Amino acid sequence: MSLPIHDQLLPYVTQLPERPAEAVTLVVIHCTELPDLATAREYGEKVLYDSGAGNSGHYYIDRDGATYRYVPGTRIAHHVRGLNAESIGIELVNSGRYPNWFDSRQQIMREPYTDAQITALRELLAMLREAFPNLRHIAGHEDLDTAMVPASDNASRQVSRKLDPGIQFPWDEVLEGSRLERLARR
Repeated sequence: MSLPIHDQLLPYVTQLPERPAEAVTLVVIHCTELPDLATAREYGEKVLYDSGAGNSGHYYIDRDGATYRYVPGTRIAHHVRGLNAESIGIELVNSGRYPNWFDSRQQIMREPYTDAQITALRELLAMLREAFPNLRHIAGHEDLDTAMVPASDNASRQVSRKLDPGIQFPWDEVLEGSRLERLARR
């Protein structure tokens, strides 16, 4: 079965640098930590940099498995510190710690990922392996961005800046048959 991908390119996509398909070696799994896809789109469209671009993954997978491309894989999206040039970001719609991301009392991501999301993700990963010949690795955002920040409820406490995709993410199921190696936490 071929996964339908709905192109909904971000308004600033042509301002993102291009790269050859061979430059992509890594997929980074994120969750939106927002209530729904519409809110994730609003955040993705916000211009945050002098270049006129913002933060966004390449692909978004909604709870029903519908898959959207916001940025082509041959352009560099801003989704993970220090590894954007070599990676593709995949965002799964999930509330995560929303709306109190840095509250020290709310640091467990409880929402499970849907079967439809995981099925779509596995199909997308297979498609990406075909399209990007050097794609060999996969990591969670939490594995790559391990920075700590002051908690919003108590500045003397530190919390993780990124926890996605979190403890509910079924790594074994996603990795099975993917031919991708999970990178260890940095």
